[in-house]
Amino acid sequence: MSETPATVTVDHFRMDFGSTTVIRDLSFEVRAGETFGLLGSNGSGKTTTIRALLGIYPPTAGRLLIDGTASRPDAGVRLGYLPEERGLYKKEAVLDVMTYFGALKGLDPRAAKAWSSAYLDRVGLADKEKTRIDKLSGGQQQKVQLGVTIMNDPQLLILDEPTKGFDPVNRRLLMDIIDEQQANGATVVMVTHQMEEVERLCDRILLLKDGAAHAYGTVTEVQDSFGAPTARVVHERPLPRSDLWRVQRDDAGVAVLEPGPEVAPDALLAALVAGDAGVTSFQITRRSLDDIFVEVYGADARSEG
Repeated sequence: MSETPATVTVDHFRMDFGSTTVIRDLSFEVRAGETFGLLGSNGSGKTTTIRALLGIYPPTAGRLLIDGTASRPDAGVRLGYLPEERGLYKKEAVLDVMTYFGALKGLDPRAAKAWSSAYLDRVGLADKEKTRIDKLSGGQQQKVQLGVTIMNDPQLLILDEPTKGFDPVNRRLLMDIIDEQQANGATVVMVTHQMEEVERLCDRILLLKDGAAHAYGTVTEVQDSFGAPTARVVHERPLPRSDLWRVQRDDAGVAVLEPGPEVAPDALLAALVAGDAGVTSFQITRRSLDDIFVEVYGADARSEG
């Protein structure tokens, strides 16, 4: 177990629907205060795992715990859940809906209304307070749903495809809000297809495929598990011979070197400098999560996002 306590523990979880097994012996943990990415193509089992964690589905086998106990409404954990499918009262006005949900979360109605007004102003919807939900665009509804999700200052924030329907400007706004929630002590679980969001926000990730963990660890650990990192070296003079690396390519003064096992980047650079290679640029590169996603799930699955 890690030194940091686990906010979420999934232990040997299996989920059957009739004769179909959707989740197969899945185990992972989400540590307190981190942002965790739960990744996978449609049908990989992400939403099923989240619903079982929230107590919506009883697991066929295994345990799913939040702060050491199975999820239930009276467990005392402040929880914020943003579902992929929006759950707002579409015939009601925006401010009325947010105030209502705030009251359900235990806020004083006046405090909920004031918080909602300030939030709507921040996300560019101040002029929509009296507009019916069904008159908003998909992205605007997602902003309202996010506000409902975070208005009780959740300890655990679960976001299922949070930027669905967002343009790049609003996607950045949402990521800033997630950053703020984590800075305030929230633990964040993100379900997303957007790999740039994962690289920007997530401390650790799990790639779920066919109901089983395909890769699990920090972003760097997962990247390295799909191929060793390489060093891109721009040099003015010939490279020295060394057992510290293997030359993948060296053309017109630009070389790509594969470091040997357990060779640190600092050691590789020091050997190049000592060998008088005239290094003017040195950069360690790893496989992008986009490339890894396509390798694991296929190009068609990547386009689902």
